[in-house]
Amino acid sequence: MKIKSIESFVLSDKLDESFYFSQWEYSERRICIVKVTSDTGHVGWGEGYGPATVIKAGIELLTPFLIGQNPLETETIWSTMYRRTLDYARRGVLVASISAIDVALWDLKGKIMDLPVHLLLGGKKRDFITPYATGMYYNHCNDLEAKLVNEAKQYVDMGFEVMKMKVGLGIKQDVEYVKKVREAIGPNIKLAIDSNHAYNLREAIQLSNAVEKYDIAWFEEPISPENYEQYAELRSKTTIPISGGECEYLRFGFQTLLKANCVDIVQPDICASGGLTEAKRIAVLASVYGVELIPHTWGTGIAISAALHFVSNLDVMPGRLKTPNCLLEYDRTENALREELTSTDMVMKDGKIKISDKPGLGFELNEDAVYKYALDQTVLKA
Repeated sequence: MKIKSIESFVLSDKLDESFYFSQWEYSERRICIVKVTSDTGHVGWGEGYGPATVIKAGIELLTPFLIGQNPLETETIWSTMYRRTLDYARRGVLVASISAIDVALWDLKGKIMDLPVHLLLGGKKRDFITPYATGMYYNHCNDLEAKLVNEAKQYVDMGFEVMKMKVGLGIKQDVEYVKKVREAIGPNIKLAIDSNHAYNLREAIQLSNAVEKYDIAWFEEPISPENYEQYAELRSKTTIPISGGECEYLRFGFQTLLKANCVDIVQPDICASGGLTEAKRIAVLASVYGVELIPHTWGTGIAISAALHFVSNLDVMPGRLKTPNCLLEYDRTENALREELTSTDMVMKDGKIKISDKPGLGFELNEDAVYKYALDQTVLKA
């Protein structure tokens, strides 16, 4: 059995309404997905998180080294990709290219063996995952506070038990928005905040101290991912759990993060930090340090499905009679690529998502959507 072909596509969709957060404003959603086909005719799909056109170039760089290899040998192939890029890409976007191919290979392996990926990872440790709503981004409306409050209420009505809002516009403004959202959703819904590393240490401490009374589930990326020692200092000066890791790559980057006592919750992105193969290793590393893991997830149904299978396999450390909910990030911003590219039975019902036992990652891919949103229209059907 051999890998016959690897094809990558950059998909793009113009948003009806731009949104922004502490760093940038976005007017489109763009993603790179990859299709790996075996000589048996089976197909696996993956995606990379990050600048799509650069990820596509990385996939094309790696492809010649992978054609003809056995797609079931995921670790062997991962090692080939890692060694081929080690000298000039120990961190960053080329790791996302590796991740995209690796996710596709796991999907392909499951389809070849007619088994769900969670079984290939070692088995389900839970049938249901609790998704948390990622939203409450900013837009250019007349009353941003009302917009955030109304959106938060909608998530409660949808059945979400946990949600995450953006901060980073300024401490005074952040505190007011957090206060209003907490009042709107009540005390029984968990609320996290995410500044996308907008603040320096002094500001992050000030904001943390100001919002502690609103029962914040975690403070995500409060400061720059470069400042490991400052993360550790911030943890010592707030009762709010500190999270981070979406800007880390490979188990080696996460070892640095964990060894420095930076976070209470580590958040690798499967589609950026090394794929499912490396995410398993990162999970083991997190368990050694006794740190909770909630993956960062942003993209299409491919990324969401990979994260669901991964989370279903996570160990609970420490174990106890009543197992706590395992969380999954569930982006709710406008994204036609997420809505149209895949279909799956892994949908939220009563605040939970049931893990699929279908082969591979458990989704059906709509190739018409690939052709509809492909940036390079030469991929159009003949």
